[in-house]
Amino acid sequence: MSPRRRLLVAILAALVLVAAVVVGARVAGSSGPAVDVEARPAQDRPGPVLLVPGYGGGRDSLLRLADRIRATGRDAQVLTLVGDGTGDLSAQVQVLDDAVDAALAAGAPSVDVVGYSAGGVVAGLWVARDDGAAKARRIVTLGSPLNGTTLAAVAAAQAPDACPTACRQLAPGSAELAELARARVGSALPWLSVWTGDDETSTPPDTANLPGAVDVPVQQVCPGARVTHSGLPTDPTVAGLVLRGIATQPIDLTGAGCGTAAAP
Repeated sequence: MSPRRRLLVAILAALVLVAAVVVGARVAGSSGPAVDVEARPAQDRPGPVLLVPGYGGGRDSLLRLADRIRATGRDAQVLTLVGDGTGDLSAQVQVLDDAVDAALAAGAPSVDVVGYSAGGVVAGLWVARDDGAAKARRIVTLGSPLNGTTLAAVAAAQAPDACPTACRQLAPGSAELAELARARVGSALPWLSVWTGDDETSTPPDTANLPGAVDVPVQQVCPGARVTHSGLPTDPTVAGLVLRGIATQPIDLTGAGCGTAAAP
């Protein structure tokens, strides 16, 4: 073989090796199940709405939001978390999965999930672990610390006895939040993340930002609005955004404004 031909063969071999490395890196860098678009629930056939409470399991504010959803003709159910809602998030994921399976077994074409605060993290872990993208049509999260909250980190460091399991799991860098990031759940199905710049619990407030999701602070829709973390489920503007998030149309905030009139 001539020197020129040997050089050409060597160059081609090197290019093949580089291509293989690049492809391998992309495969290794990807995580979470591949999204099968064909397996997603039909967007024009909404099923019941399941609302997941936050840390502590309080249901009162979500019951009011559920009433607002029912007023549009949709079925809505607020879940009851295990114990006091401060235990292992995996137990809360199981509560959601059981409720979803019950709804599907009863004939629902799919479910929509609304997660408030830590309930949004629960929803994300459910998507990652239980093929939620094939069961849920839409997900809406409200003030959810999807990247962790520094409040939990401070509590875990300074008052560990007052920071139970779920508290530690909501601290930035936890195994659960790393799992959420790896699974890229915001790209798995239509997801609307609503948060408020006044949030004093999910800190910093933009911890609710999720790659692949439609992220919107309340103040972007209603400038000057003062909405605390606890006020998110009962705020009229937030209710309007939730209704947009679970509508049959693609998630679109064009024309959204202050109050319930923001809903389509």
